Amino acid sequence: MLEDESGRLRLTGIQLQSFLFVTGSIIAVMGTENADGAFEVVDVKIPDLPRQPERWERDESAIALAGGKVKAERARSGKIAIVSGLEMGSESDDPMAIELLIEYLLGEASPIGQASNISRLIIAGNSLSHSSPIAPRDDVADRKSLKKFGYDASTYNPVPSEHLDQFLATLLPSLPVTLLPGASDPAPVSLPQQPLHPALFPHSRSYANLPTQTDSEPNYFDSVTNPWEGDIDGWRFLGTAGQPVDDMFKYLAGDDRLEMMEHLLRWRNGAPTAPDTLCK
Repeated sequence: MLEDESGRLRLTGIQLQSFLFVTGSIIAVMGTENADGAFEVVDVKIPDLPRQPERWERDESAIALAGGKVKAERARSGKIAIVSGLEMGSESDDPMAIELLIEYLLGEASPIGQASNISRLIIAGNSLSHSSPIAPRDDVADRKSLKKFGYDASTYNPVPSEHLDQFLATLLPSLPVTLLPGASDPAPVSLPQQPLHPALFPHSRSYANLPTQTDSEPNYFDSVTNPWEGDIDGWRFLGTAGQPVDDMFKYLAGDDRLEMMEHLLRWRNGAPTAPDTLCK
């Protein structure tokens, strides 16, 4: 269906089989109306990828506009490590795997020079397990007695957040960290999710910027929103914790999540199915 302010129109045609679409995609179609009242599509256009800025272009533009002097040469950048789904506190939580990850990131269990090239770690959501403030529907149905508003303080387990805080505190003296909230983390369910509260990280929050600081440079520990956009070593980053892709996966044929991520960029829409099937 194609929808605008005037109404809805059913689309048909063999050309549609060559494209991937979900609710919320902004497209343009060319064709004619057939005898059944449907729109026979012969061509489709999507916004597609915009021009991407060169490395350091955004930083240098901001410096130039502020009247500063742009550096003639820049230091060589390192690599960005990205992990997701640590799910500390889950039944599948393996302390040995966490220790091996720490040793690799700190260069204790990797070839000489490989880990030293990592300039920042991005944790892309789901660091904790079953820590969402709203319990799953199945869990609520299984409970025989619920306290007011469905919250029971006796079910709170502080151990997973303590393990995550210890994990971050071990890395932070040597490796900067950017932390995004995810679906299972203690953050608002709807997008955009707000940063995880500093109170969760008593040992790690000393490496973060003060709450009163605005427009400051990224510190060693950055608890950011989901979705998040930022610059690291001159490169432009845009990332989510995966909820838009997971939601698309429920309604599309196939299991190529990388293709779905590519279409999100080409549609220039980070969460096309929101708010129909994804909270927003």
